[in-house]
Amino acid sequence: MSKIESMKIVLIGIQGAGKSTQGNLLSEKLGVPYLSTGHIFRELAKEKTKFGRYVKEVMNAGYLIPGKKTLAIVTEYLKRPEYKDGYIMDGFPRTLSQAEFFKDGADKVIYLKVSDDEALKRLSFRNGDNGAREDETPSAIAKRIGLFHKLTEPVLDYYREKGILIEIDGEETIEEIHQEILKKINGD
Repeated sequence: MSKIESMKIVLIGIQGAGKSTQGNLLSEKLGVPYLSTGHIFRELAKEKTKFGRYVKEVMNAGYLIPGKKTLAIVTEYLKRPEYKDGYIMDGFPRTLSQAEFFKDGADKVIYLKVSDDEALKRLSFRNGDNGAREDETPSAIAKRIGLFHKLTEPVLDYYREKGILIEIDGEETIEEIHQEILKKINGD
């Protein structure tokens, strides 16, 4: 498959749904850069600045970076030349107000549907042998899963009404999920 002209894809799913795995596979396949807000925030959290310390504290407690700050950071990132022909965004928008502000930011929205139990199982497996990230403690994960249901599920309805939401069973194999996404973004 050749590069699609200016494809803006948003990946949505609870922590552990496989967004970064699928985002990287899609990036490779479509020739469009992958951008994870989690990655941006983890990079910011390493900075020895007041804002860096703030980001680290908020993430480690399992909370989300406030909406206006997230909007400003993402908007700034997307001005970079590598994103002018599109991107695969993971972790944004997380709230209805962000989605409304970001109204032209997505051509397709892929929802990787995974049960809370499956996500927790994957995360405990992922953290089992190589040490968890600081923001992946059981309490932080539980808090983010709760916030997903409360804040992000309305975002799914918003994109469903716009007719650009693609729901994918995120509990299949990595390859099956990847093939299903490719099929659906091509309108098959």
